Formats: sequence, structure tokens, C-alpha cells
Amino acid sequence: MDCFREIEGKQAHDPLFHRMNKPSRRVFVPGPIIVGAGPSGLAVAACLQEKGLPSMVLERSSCIASLWQLKTYDRLRLHLPKQFCELPLMGFPSEFPTYPTKEQFIDYLETYARKFEIRPRFNETVSHAEYDKVIGFWRVKTVGKRFEETEYMCRWLVAATGENAEAVVPEIDGTGEFGGDIRHTSYYKTGKEFTGKKVLVVGCGNSGMEVCLDLCNHSASPSLVVRDTVHVLPREILGKSTFGLSMWLLKWLPMRLVDRFLLIVSRLMLGDTARLGLDRPEKGPLEHKNGSGKTPVLDVGTLAKIKSGDVKVLSKLYHVSVCVCVSHHFLFCTLWHHMCVLKWILLCQTIVPFAFLDFISCVA
Repeated sequence: MDCFREIEGKQAHDPLFHRMNKPSRRVFVPGPIIVGAGPSGLAVAACLQEKGLPSMVLERSSCIASLWQLKTYDRLRLHLPKQFCELPLMGFPSEFPTYPTKEQFIDYLETYARKFEIRPRFNETVSHAEYDKVIGFWRVKTVGKRFEETEYMCRWLVAATGENAEAVVPEIDGTGEFGGDIRHTSYYKTGKEFTGKKVLVVGCGNSGMEVCLDLCNHSASPSLVVRDTVHVLPREILGKSTFGLSMWLLKWLPMRLVDRFLLIVSRLMLGDTARLGLDRPEKGPLEHKNGSGKTPVLDVGTLAKIKSGDVKVLSKLYHVSVCVCVSHHFLFCTLWHHMCVLKWILLCQTIVPFAFLDFISCVA
């Protein structure tokens, strides 16, 4: 292609190019490169494919939607109704329930990839990406499963690495002396292995609350460490999705009024969560989400276990030794980091053809 010949000609007279370490293989990509084969990456690739634009998807894992397939617990379902989670150009099967299971969602994504002929390059980890202003192309370097290096060159780059890619385990004094099992929720599958045991769950987001419920259902004794304020809302209000109802109300009312409505209804349906050790933030659930990025917890039955005493709520955890008598195992249901794009991408001080997407922004 003429543009590639022009690039090679410029490189031949570029002394900086010759001083760089050359990877073992160089590939020119005529369309965009999409980093990440999760829901966002698949959606972008499908929309481009529908417009007749080819793209290349790079995925560091061995499968699509690796977070869902490899790092989620067995009882997980979509927390929102399926109509709010479907990808562009293809809805969920009508026979799927309102809240599809983990297996159903994975099956939907795999069917989606087959339909739009999306074939990611698996086991390729992006190690560096830099926009070359001289030639007007991105240089994207990857490392393969056998440590082979490849440099891709493209005009457009999309980082679809998602919101939850790198697990966060906080440093707490005394963990080195703790004799029990300590793990992040990404390594938790089911409460069966904890039957009859005491488990300390750190983090009261949707995952932490649901893991506590799962542990109770398998005759374990969980304690929940609440480190911050949290909004807990019923998953449904009068048979309607709380999320869907909120989105509908926002069309007509300001956010503060919708927040006030949600808090009043939650108080009537769930009671005063502060009495259970779950203090609410000063701002309403939607305003708090917009400002801090923290999603409200949609209750699926954990509050009832807290009220009955099956789940004990504890305050902040500063040192492990004070809790040795409380639990045999630790589960960190803590936050995740973005697949830190700044670790491998170098943006020059100009406008470049780059986009960062996550699943929520992609389907909104």
C-alpha cells in the first residue's frame, strides 16, 4: 500500500528509528487496533465491522471477557436488567431471565463475537504504545505467550480495557503472621470450601455483599468489614428495576429529587441501614456515583442476613491480629484498578486518534 511505502521511506531517513530496539516482527494494520476483548472491545469491533471497517483486537488473556470467565464467582448474575447490558446490534435471547447468569452472559458474548466474526489475537499483552507524529501512526508493542515481541502500526487506537482489570489488595499490618487463607474476591468461586468456617470479608460493595450471602448459604460464618459509607438500595421497587426507574425519572426530574425519592423508598423497604453499621454518604446515590464513581449496592438478600445476625458488620480494619479470633480466612472484595493504560501508553502533547472505553460508556 502507498501509505506503508511512504512510512518505510520516512523510517529509512529517521536516525531515531534506527537507534530503537527493533522487535522481532512488525505488522501494519489498516484499521483501528482495539486493546481488550471484553464487552467494550467486542462492541467497538462489531460496530466497525457493521460499517465495513476492519479492526484488530488484542487480548492479553486466552479468551474473550476474561474477567467474567476467569475472575468471577459462580453465583454472579448481572446486577442490572438485561436490556441495560446488551451490546449494540444484538440483544439478549428472549428466553434469558431478567438478570442473566454469569454463564448466560458469557454465552451471549461468545455468540456476539461469532456473529460479527471478531477473532481477537489472544495471549498478546500490550507493553508500550506511542503515537509517532512524524509518520502519523501509532506504534503498539506487544509481548506474546512465549515472550516474542511484535510491533503493530495503525492510525487509530482504542483502549477497551474496562473498569475492573487489576485487583486491589490493601496493605494491612499483620497479614504476614496470619495463618489463614488470604485472597482477593477474583479468586473466590463458591462458599462450599468455607462451610463451617469463619470468614472476614473486607469491602461492602456489590461483590462483598453478595459473597457474604453466598457464604451464609453454604453454612459459613462471614463478618463484613465496612471501611466507608455506602448506599444500599433495593434491586427492584414495586416490581420495577431500581436502575431503570431511576433512569426514567431522570428524564423528568433533577438528580437531587430522584435521589431523595430513592432514599425515601429505600428507608421504607430496607429500614435504617445506619443502625446496621452501614452509614450512607452525605450525597444521594446518583450524585455520589457521579462524583466519586462508587456504585450503589443493590441488595439481593444480604441485608436480611445482617438483620438476623448471620452476617456481622465490623468497622475499619487496621491490624490483622485484632481479628484472628474472628475469622479463619480473609476475602478482599475491594476495588479494582483500570487496566492501567498509563503503564503502557505514551501520549504526545497533541490531539491523537485515541479513545478509552469501558463497558458502561459503551452501552450507555
